[in-house]
Amino acid sequence: MFLPGQAVVCIDDAFPLGIQALYNQLPKKGNTYHIRDLVPGCDFNANHGELAVYLTELRNPNNKVGIERGFKAERFAPLETDEIEEEDIFQLDEVLTSPNQKPLRSPDFVPTEVSLSQGI
Repeated sequence: MFLPGQAVVCIDDAFPLGIQALYNQLPKKGNTYHIRDLVPGCDFNANHGELAVYLTELRNPNNKVGIERGFKAERFAPLETDEIEEEDIFQLDEVLTSPNQKPLRSPDFVPTEVSLSQGI
């Protein structure tokens, strides 16, 4: 789902009433964060089976068993950016032919006609 260091955006900051007493900081919808770690977690009622994330920007107190309180992974979505990676950009000189480029010719061993019955 996520990787440590990955940028995410909070999409759900509707926490149960009273949860603020257990946390120093809560994520806010629309804010960008970075995944610090992913761990198996449990919900507010101690039901297991959730994936919890720790965020680089937020540090919270430990629970009764000495583990930092995290957040449901479902509260976040990968951050989509409009940034274009340099390797994704075609360089014009890679697309245009050079005036010194010779035309491509077919090697002698390649058949010029292929019959459908030959199977390709």
